[in-house]
Amino acid sequence: MMKISTILFDFDGVVADTEPQYDSYLEKLGMKYLGISDLAEQVKGATNETVLKHFSHLSPQERDNIEKGIEDFEKQMDFPPVKGVIEFIHYLKEKGYKVGLVTSSPQFKMDIALKKMNLVGIFDVEITADDITKGKPDPMCYLLGAERLNVSPSECLVLEDSLFGVQAGRSAGMRVIGLSTSVSAEKLKEKGAEKVIPDFADISFFEEIMK
Repeated sequence: MMKISTILFDFDGVVADTEPQYDSYLEKLGMKYLGISDLAEQVKGATNETVLKHFSHLSPQERDNIEKGIEDFEKQMDFPPVKGVIEFIHYLKEKGYKVGLVTSSPQFKMDIALKKMNLVGIFDVEITADDITKGKPDPMCYLLGAERLNVSPSECLVLEDSLFGVQAGRSAGMRVIGLSTSVSAEKLKEKGAEKVIPDFADISFFEEIMK
């Protein structure tokens, strides 16, 4: 097994604990336009473009309104860090690991989020929805992250909280650790996460993997 040199972080539910905000917003959106309460569960880890496909039966004007509503929501949302994540990122940098951000979120949101979280420039690469044509569970985003860092997929460890994300990491040929911030540990393991953690308060999981 190739030695891990690179850690790739998803953003929502891994770096920032934003999933409760999304769950609430998407539940209201799903109830209003689709009559369903589990839209958030269906689209967790997906790009906004994929989310909008659920509203393809609506008029162009209504779809535009939904898209603008999502953008406005993302511009004003809060980005509380997942417990211990900031310290863990700095720990990895100090140890000489390459650290990347691979998210289904658009670039404009990440510009706002990283500034609010004081993480501008901390990641060695940032892959957003703007960089890809296929969203998670397709592995394109993770493969692109590895390519831009000039590392093999087998050198990468992915940190993910969504089922789509775990699938994407595994399909890219990478090892995946799940975070149970929004989905149960059982479901994450079913999709291929080798271990599931609640947050980064205890990083002994990482030391065990590196043995």
